[in-house]
Amino acid sequence: MQQREEKQLDAAVESLASRVAHVKNALHSFIYKLENEYERLTWPSVLDNFALLSGQLNSINKLLKNEKTPSFRNQVIIPLLLSPDRDEDLAKLTEQRVPVFSHEIVPDYLRTKPDPEVEEQEKQLSVEAARIGPEVAQKQIQTLNKLCSNLLEKLNNPRDDRDSESAAIRQNKPSFNPADTNALVGAVAFGKGLSKCRPPGPVAPGHPGQGPMMSGGPTLQQVTIGGGSSQQAGMGGPLAPQQGQPGKMPSSIKTNIKSASGSMHPYNR
Repeated sequence: MQQREEKQLDAAVESLASRVAHVKNALHSFIYKLENEYERLTWPSVLDNFALLSGQLNSINKLLKNEKTPSFRNQVIIPLLLSPDRDEDLAKLTEQRVPVFSHEIVPDYLRTKPDPEVEEQEKQLSVEAARIGPEVAQKQIQTLNKLCSNLLEKLNNPRDDRDSESAAIRQNKPSFNPADTNALVGAVAFGKGLSKCRPPGPVAPGHPGQGPMMSGGPTLQQVTIGGGSSQQAGMGGPLAPQQGQPGKMPSSIKTNIKSASGSMHPYNR
């Protein structure tokens, strides 16, 4: 009876080791592709690798749950020899990952419980969970379930979300032309694209009225002068001085020009 159980255990261990080796080879191949062939790697190929790993892990679970497989939990592993020296056979069996079977690494490789730090964190989480009342915990559970449901809906319907986003973008099209806006700002701020304009009316060359105020800036088009029909007053035309007073302007002309433009004519000096 004992020999039969030992044979079943050996067969189960060999089968389990073989399947674990297949998983290891699949992982090694997948990691190699991710590191060296990422430029040519396509998403369907990635999904195929994940499907292969998932199938291999499921086969291991089925093997462990099989009735004919002995329970490995009832088996105890006891280290018979611990040495700080390098063990070539052990290094070969573990592919150079465990070259030494010493007191330092045995607690890590033969551990059946989490690390002490992890156990302490689990205890703290358990204490915090015990402090929360059932009503508060139920509200948090409902909130988490709602968030998960919304996330699953977005993941399951990405096309609908993209269509709605594209429709919103189409509705929010700009109602202005950036080129026209830039041209308008340049014209107002820097005078870009504007042609130089001269004031209307002929200006006699060399006339005393030709000056900075007559050749630029906003000026009057026509000024009505009272007190003389033979005298003309146009900001672009010549002004005839009165006889006997060269270079002087009548007081009526001065008053009209000052009241219209807010500045003194060059003649009024």
